[in-house]
Amino acid sequence: MARKQVLLNAFNMNCVGHINHGLWAHPRDRSSDYHSLDYWTELAQLLERGLFDGLFLADIVGVYDVYEGNVDLTLRESIQLPVNDPLMLVSAMAASTRHLGFGVTANLSYEAPYLFARRLSTLDHLSRGRIGWNIVTGYLDSAARAMGRPGQVEHDRRYDQADEYLDVLYKLWESSWADDAVIGDRERRVYARPERVRPVHHNGEFYQVEGYHLTEPSPQRTPVLFQAGASARGLRFAGQHAECVFIMGQDRNSVRKQVSAIRQAAQAAGRDPEAIKVFMGITVVVGATEQHAKEKHAEYLRYASPEAGLAHYAASTGIDLSRYGPDEPIRAQKTNAIESAAKALTHGGDWTVRRILEQNALGGRYPALVGSPSAVAEQMLDWVDDTGLDGFNLTRTVTPESYEDFIRWVMPELQNRGRYKTAYAQGSLRHKLFGAGSRLPVQHPGAAHRFV
Repeated sequence: MARKQVLLNAFNMNCVGHINHGLWAHPRDRSSDYHSLDYWTELAQLLERGLFDGLFLADIVGVYDVYEGNVDLTLRESIQLPVNDPLMLVSAMAASTRHLGFGVTANLSYEAPYLFARRLSTLDHLSRGRIGWNIVTGYLDSAARAMGRPGQVEHDRRYDQADEYLDVLYKLWESSWADDAVIGDRERRVYARPERVRPVHHNGEFYQVEGYHLTEPSPQRTPVLFQAGASARGLRFAGQHAECVFIMGQDRNSVRKQVSAIRQAAQAAGRDPEAIKVFMGITVVVGATEQHAKEKHAEYLRYASPEAGLAHYAASTGIDLSRYGPDEPIRAQKTNAIESAAKALTHGGDWTVRRILEQNALGGRYPALVGSPSAVAEQMLDWVDDTGLDGFNLTRTVTPESYEDFIRWVMPELQNRGRYKTAYAQGSLRHKLFGAGSRLPVQHPGAAHRFV
């Protein structure tokens, strides 16, 4: 049986410090230009030349204020603050490219589904079907307070709301306009056929929506659906809705279990277990030789901020890690942040601040592959073949250098092994990823809402 082709997204964020914190201070880093449109259009063009499948843009609403109970370190190290809107970047990047996909993060807890549906449909039109949505429900109390709420809605309850939110969106995207509604008949003066457009009626627990979708059918209608929840409730949500799932892992055994759990969740929802593509976050430092890569890695380490990574992790778990001594085991406590992250940190009692700082040597927690082009390529393929992963979200270190290095050194190695494409397929992002057209597959619950 032919081994699977690797999928690859560049992982980034509309801010200075994303995952590998502190490297904004490196003299070759350009991340502080994030508020320049040229920075993003040039990056998109670079990634397309390198045949990346997509640019995955993270986002948060709120600030990281758990560590030491304030935002002092967050501001000094620009730990995802300031942060700009990721959706605003897509039109310009889409106009600068032809094939690159765009996965944008948007928090449904603070977005009215009726208007959000129009924004995503607009981007799907303008990108000619290259938009994906990373579905998040949020995990920061600071965001809830900023939005006028006393605190976060309870973890599982947020997913209950998300299920209904998706139901509303499917109705708007899939069932309001028929495929043949728009005819643009100038002679008869009929742009859209009234009998082929209908309003959505939704009266649920969280949302009441009555109205027509404001946008005519876009190439994909429903954007490619990304999700990253790893809790039991998050997995159930992913099995029902997600087409691509983003995971984190430090060892192959845990990643293998995560991939298996995601496929089982899809099957439990009545879908093909292979209907979900699973991506893992990684960092790559590569050079012409092993020695060159190690020297570059050592150089990066001098600028990285492990403490900033610790503060980021504190916000992810909802646990103020500044209150622990270096070798004091992190204790379990009830939080309303990322449930899987909090459990991973407190399970077994062997995680300490010192160990977290060591893991965050490069400013972030993702596995770092450091080595020659052939060594990095082999490590990536070993991860895929051993765990069942479909691909990776490649986070940045020094930008755009880290992406340039990967394209120059690693891409040819993957292609020479027959494990990465040498040209883009035509069509939408969904078709490029799955090879089965632009629309949701029949097994997906959103497809049940189609206007027939």
